[in-house]
Amino acid sequence: MALPALATLRAAAPSAELDLVVGSWNSEIARAIPGVGRVEVLDAHWLARGQRGRTARSLVLAARRLKSRRYDVAINFEPDIRSNAMTAAVGARWTAGFSSGGGGALLDLALPFDATRHTSDNLVDLAHAVTAGWCDQPAAVDSRLQLDEAVRRRAAERLAGVPAPIVAMHVNGGRAIKQWPLDRFADVARWLAEAKHATVVFTGSEQDRAPNAVIRTSIPAATAIDVAGVGLGEAAALLERCDLLVTGDTGPMHLAHAVGTPVVAVFGPSDPRRYAPRGLRDRIVRIDLPCAPCNRIRQPPRRCIGHTPDCLAGVSVAAVTAAIDEVLGSLDARGGKSPTIA
Repeated sequence: MALPALATLRAAAPSAELDLVVGSWNSEIARAIPGVGRVEVLDAHWLARGQRGRTARSLVLAARRLKSRRYDVAINFEPDIRSNAMTAAVGARWTAGFSSGGGGALLDLALPFDATRHTSDNLVDLAHAVTAGWCDQPAAVDSRLQLDEAVRRRAAERLAGVPAPIVAMHVNGGRAIKQWPLDRFADVARWLAEAKHATVVFTGSEQDRAPNAVIRTSIPAATAIDVAGVGLGEAAALLERCDLLVTGDTGPMHLAHAVGTPVVAVFGPSDPRRYAPRGLRDRIVRIDLPCAPCNRIRQPPRRCIGHTPDCLAGVSVAAVTAAIDEVLGSLDARGGKSPTIA
């Protein structure tokens, strides 16, 4: 979601050196962002999922070691007082970020983060505020990932000769509160195989092989490929070669969007106004409830714990297959997927 903002920075200062500080889980993707020079890895414990990250104090000390690079500008794209403190500790001549999570006083420029707008729009607004007056008319810059050609070749070899359409499916919601039922994913996979004669490519981490295997038993073996466990770079290259990704509100959803692959995403508690991909052919499937989207992902309501929340239980297989049908039909009409990214 930060790619458009980074493209804004590159357009305004094409000769500048652009370094990124990211978590280790994002480092491979960060190196595929056009125009990025150095990638610094610092794992924040409040962002690490299933991993041990550094404490806030340790991160500030690590950020201080970056002072020797004498940065002109340091920008924090996360609205959080802890990362604002890290940004200030870098010792750049000028600092910018968001005030909404606290610590705005630590920065030279601190904008409010508007939670009613898309995350990408907030980040682009910050990038525009930082670069105001840098140049008269910035040139357009592509915000898609630039994947390594060796990784692209491996992806091509994995999918060589498989029948089209090729539909990727990511069944793990990442958190229980965002998990659409696996049996419904299985029904969608069966429909893809039988009604669309599609090849279904199952993605995920090594831990996703077991749920993927359960769903694969519902469709002919010849129509299923499990690529769970590959690195993020190869996952992006595989998604790039697929006609569509079917998923919940997940990281792979954003990854597919970043390589120009259309997405059909099931949303429940998350607010699509803030997080949904916005490509011309992306489709969001959700239901309206008085309580949804609550956006309480880290601290779900007690009544939604231990079972599929109502906002996801109400999303039918028929609604998802209808969205898939619409996307695949638009691809057939144009002769392939569109690279357009919003």
